[in-house]
Amino acid sequence: MTKDIKLIALDLDGTLVNHDGEVSEANSAAVRKAKEKGIHVVLSTGRSLSRCRNIAESLGRSSYIVTINGGEIYDHEFNLVEQNKLAHNHIERLWELKEEHGLYFWSSTVQGLYNTQNPFEKEIADYDWLKFGFDIEDDEVRQVILDELNESAELEVTNSSPTNIEINPSGVNKAAALLKVCQWLDLEMNQVMAVGDSMNDIAMIHEAGLGVAMGNAQEPVKKEADFVTASNEEDGVAFAIERIID
Repeated sequence: MTKDIKLIALDLDGTLVNHDGEVSEANSAAVRKAKEKGIHVVLSTGRSLSRCRNIAESLGRSSYIVTINGGEIYDHEFNLVEQNKLAHNHIERLWELKEEHGLYFWSSTVQGLYNTQNPFEKEIADYDWLKFGFDIEDDEVRQVILDELNESAELEVTNSSPTNIEINPSGVNKAAALLKVCQWLDLEMNQVMAVGDSMNDIAMIHEAGLGVAMGNAQEPVKKEADFVTASNEEDGVAFAIERIID
């Protein structure tokens, strides 16, 4: 199976980059080696393009880039080819929850990135919302928020760390985005190796032909994966790539 991998999908935070937000030389070299063998290497991240473009450029041209958990997909020249927005009524409720519980929030909108330190200045309806997030240290409060959000069939609820919550429109996730990328590249999902560490990676790890969890991954992600590689501080991505190209 591993010899049939034609596309490698890599999460960024907790996966390709270390705790300093940098891509190690070993990981960079492994990505280059995979590309030299004709394998597509696609970043698949919760970050917006503005927060990952420099990394994408440093790794060399990629066929596509999945950002905001699939909220946006860009081609090899950073042209937007897909965009999925949250409905304003959901944003209004998320904002109410933020106010009710005094929560730290962050967001990705078409107009920019906003959070508690950099709040948006206009009305909710004046923005095109792609993702809304909370960071909640209190386990009980986080569970209350999760319980409400998970009741909605119109929301995709994941995380990129144990204390945060990320909200996209229902059906918008990294797996769905990669399925579209595969269709555009005339590939199948069983030809994909997906590597990640958090709940926003679990769908693509499940759907990929080869799902890889980082050594530092959350436990449900490890259970879903076909194998667990080293941590993001130990060049885990490089180890995973070497396993399929050697």
